[in-house]
Amino acid sequence: MPDKILCGLGNPLLDIQASVAPGYLKKYNLESNNQILADESHVPMYAELVDWFPVSYLPGGATMNTIRVAKWMMKGLGRALYSGAIGKDSFAETLKEQVALAGVEAHFHEQVEQPTGTCACLISGNSGHRSLVANIAAANTYPESYLSGPAWDSISQSDVFYSAGFFLTPPEGTKCMEKVGKFASENGKLFCMNLSAPFLCQFFKDQMLKIMPYCDFVFGNETEAAAFAENNDIEDKSIENIARRIAALPKINSNPRTVVITQGADQTVVVKGGDVKTFPVTKVDSLVDTNGAGDAFVAGFLSQLVNEKSIEDCVEAGHYAAGVIIQHNGCTFPETCHFKAN
Repeated sequence: MPDKILCGLGNPLLDIQASVAPGYLKKYNLESNNQILADESHVPMYAELVDWFPVSYLPGGATMNTIRVAKWMMKGLGRALYSGAIGKDSFAETLKEQVALAGVEAHFHEQVEQPTGTCACLISGNSGHRSLVANIAAANTYPESYLSGPAWDSISQSDVFYSAGFFLTPPEGTKCMEKVGKFASENGKLFCMNLSAPFLCQFFKDQMLKIMPYCDFVFGNETEAAAFAENNDIEDKSIENIARRIAALPKINSNPRTVVITQGADQTVVVKGGDVKTFPVTKVDSLVDTNGAGDAFVAGFLSQLVNEKSIEDCVEAGHYAAGVIIQHNGCTFPETCHFKAN
C-alpha cells in the first residue's frame, strides 16, 4: 500500500532567532511580547541580527510549522510535502537545508524580485518574551500557475491538503487554495484550513468565505472563533455554537464538514455535522513558550487524519504535539517522537 501524503501550501519564512538586550528592541520600536509585520524601517534588522548576534535558524511560517511537526508525529508512516515561494539568496539555501533535515519534501517557486521571507524572533529579558517581526517578501509571490507546472504531478498525489489562513493574504493565495480545494473535493481527497488569526477573519473575510465550501476540516482557537462570529453576524458566541455555524456553512460536496476549536488548556471542541464532542486537554509539567502550540495541535491531528485514524485519535495526537511544543523554545521538538498511536 503506498504511503499516505500530507501536503501544506503556505507562506514559507526563515525564522532567525536571537537573544537581544531590551535596548535593541527600542532601536526598532518593538514590544517585548508581540507579533507584527515588518515595514521599511525593519528591513536592515535581518542582516544585522546575523552579523551581530549568535542566531539559530528554523523553517517557519504557520503552515510550515504544522507540516514539520506532522512529519515528526507520523514516525515514518507517510510523507509530508510543502509548497511556497522563496527568493534566490542565502536565506533560501538555509531554508531548503532545514526543510530537508526535517524530512519534508519541498516544492518551492523560486524568483529573484523579492528576497526569501524571514521572521525575526527576538528573545529579551528573563521572561523569555518573544518579539516576532515577519517580512513576508517572496512568500507573497506564489503564482497559481505553479500548480499547473511539473510540481503539480507530485502535489496532486497528496491525500490531505492543508493551508493556514495566512495563505489567503498573497495576491494569488486565495486562487491557489480554491484550485486545490476544488481538486480535493472532486477526487475524494481532504482539504483543511485554519482560521489562523483574528485579523484574517475580519479583513480577509470574503476570501475566507470563498474557500470555506471546499473545506472538509476547519481549525481555529477560541479567539479566532470569536472574531469569525463577530464578523459573520453570529449572535450566540459560545464556542460550540460558533463551531456548529461554521460546520453548517455551504459545502461543495456532500461530506459533512468537521470544525475543531482549541481553547488553550481548556477542552477542545469538535463539531461534525450537528454532532458536538469535547475533549479535555492533558496538563503539561512545565510551560516554556506557547508560540507554535496551535500549529502543533493541527500537526498532530493531521498526522493521524492522513493515516485514516478516528477523530478521537486525531485530537489525542493534536494535544500530545501541542504539549511537546509548549515545553520547548519556539516551534522545536526532541529528535524522537514518543507518541503512541492507537
